Amino acid sequence: MKQESVKQGGAMQQEERREHKLRLVELLDMLVSGGMISREMADALVAAKRSQRQDTHPLVTISEQNWKSLVAPHRLLTIDVLTEWLAARVGLEYFRIDPLKIDFSAVTDIMSSDYATRFGILPVLVTAHEVVIATAEPYLREWESVLKPILRKEIRRVMAPPSDISRFIVEFFNLALSVKSASKTNRTGTSGLASFEQLVEMGKSNRQFDANDQNIVHIVDWLWQYAFGQGASDIHIEPRLELGIVRFRIAGVLHQVYQVPMSVMVAMTSRIKVLGRMDLVEKRRPQDGRIKTRTADGLEIELRLSTLPTAFGEKLVMRIFDPDVLVRDFAELGFSDEDLARWQQMTARPNGIILVTGPTGSGKTTTLYSTLKQLATSEVNVCTIEDPIEMVEPAFNQMQVQHAIELGFADGVRALMRQDPDIIMIGEIRDLQTADMAIQAALTGHLVLSTLHTNDAPAAITRLLDLGVPSYMLNATLLGVMGQRLVRTLCPHCKKPAPMQEDEAEQWDTLVSPWKSKRPAQIHQPVGCLECRMTGYKGRVGIYEILLMSPELRKLVNPTADIAPIRDQAAREGMRPLRISGAMKVAAGLTTLEEVVKVAPPANQM
Repeated sequence: MKQESVKQGGAMQQEERREHKLRLVELLDMLVSGGMISREMADALVAAKRSQRQDTHPLVTISEQNWKSLVAPHRLLTIDVLTEWLAARVGLEYFRIDPLKIDFSAVTDIMSSDYATRFGILPVLVTAHEVVIATAEPYLREWESVLKPILRKEIRRVMAPPSDISRFIVEFFNLALSVKSASKTNRTGTSGLASFEQLVEMGKSNRQFDANDQNIVHIVDWLWQYAFGQGASDIHIEPRLELGIVRFRIAGVLHQVYQVPMSVMVAMTSRIKVLGRMDLVEKRRPQDGRIKTRTADGLEIELRLSTLPTAFGEKLVMRIFDPDVLVRDFAELGFSDEDLARWQQMTARPNGIILVTGPTGSGKTTTLYSTLKQLATSEVNVCTIEDPIEMVEPAFNQMQVQHAIELGFADGVRALMRQDPDIIMIGEIRDLQTADMAIQAALTGHLVLSTLHTNDAPAAITRLLDLGVPSYMLNATLLGVMGQRLVRTLCPHCKKPAPMQEDEAEQWDTLVSPWKSKRPAQIHQPVGCLECRMTGYKGRVGIYEILLMSPELRKLVNPTADIAPIRDQAAREGMRPLRISGAMKVAAGLTTLEEVVKVAPPANQM
């Protein structure tokens, strides 16, 4: 028996050395010998596939079985897990293709799309001395000997999932071809912009587009789908001296995605402006627009557009609004049970004013929309006045500020008051006139929700007093204030627990000062993996402080009110400051001390 096993092992090694495509039986034997699956599982799959054509890559076939590894920790054998395991088995590096880190122009110059498709290979990195090429076929190397003398560089093979290679061969080469074709035509034409404006006129007359026009269309469509797939919240198209830069904001951090020739960038911006019903010719002043489109899965997505004239041309930013935000529950937003109880205590009231404070990008709009979505039952009339309308929701009656016809927030609230509303949402209280209208609405029996730009919740009271709101009016209408921030959350795939070090203990004490909070025995640290693009963070969550107005607090609200006594009284009544809320999320392993310190201001700066 032992001699037979040795013969089988020798035969397997000889088979591995021979040039061939990976076979299902071969891969199953490897998994069985590695203890990942049982012989019975392998034989059953071989029998089931015997009568079928074997066009599918073995890694894909096995991943579709949803098997769990028999080896601890018994991970699900997904395509990524199987590919990583096979890479280690054959002595190659596993490579997770991250489009944000690929230079499309450089890698697609290495070989043609046909050659890449023929051998199922994809260049992923080009340096001065080597080319890194991803493959899902560890025993096919004939292409290597052909490419090496042509490229005159070392070739390093890495393993990647076959599904990723197939997908990105199409995406990378098609995008690079579109950019190059558009750039070439724009250089030979009168100008890129003129060419695209002609395209728009052709579109209006329903005439056929030529190939070059379709290149721009393809680039813009790809850009949107790519951004949706990467979970971006914003797309930046920025003109520079010689190139246009495309960047995505993901989890609050900007990532450069691509560089395009300026002529192509101008054409891209023009196409997006046309789709957003913006003035194509006007480039001297900022403009706003909106576009509705769909993801690859058919989900409707809304984009808010904003242009800005800069030294090198028009800069375009597209804010992506995810409709899933409207159905996100408060636990997903980061509310603790105590936070939610205090928040619902305010929103359950029939009338009064509720304020949400924080800087731009702190999640105020998401909080308000999620709240309104829950409040907007068939028995109530929810009306909003916004600048601009962030997300269109059928359950609300939404109105947009129109400065050109002098329809501001105050005028909008005045108009909404005649629409028999139950709940009114004001996008932002910026001046005394708007604050007065909000107070009048609250006094006449309406629940009013709005935002205010202050550092924390208690500062909202002194801010309204500074605007000129009478203290007795504030005491009569204000139900409470919530301050919030967003912190990045640690990647669940790679974060690691570690004992709190001395410097971290000092940072913890600084974070929770002057409020005392017990140090946790350990906290989690970011590591970085393929899932989080080696950042150590994935996603964001809110930290909150909620001030509920009480008889004691109302006594402190007067024309000469000082913020310090208000803050101290609110803390005695249960308001947990932003830094304490953040510290609790650090102790729970959701984020880091550095993240909380970065976004939550210390008490002496509030």
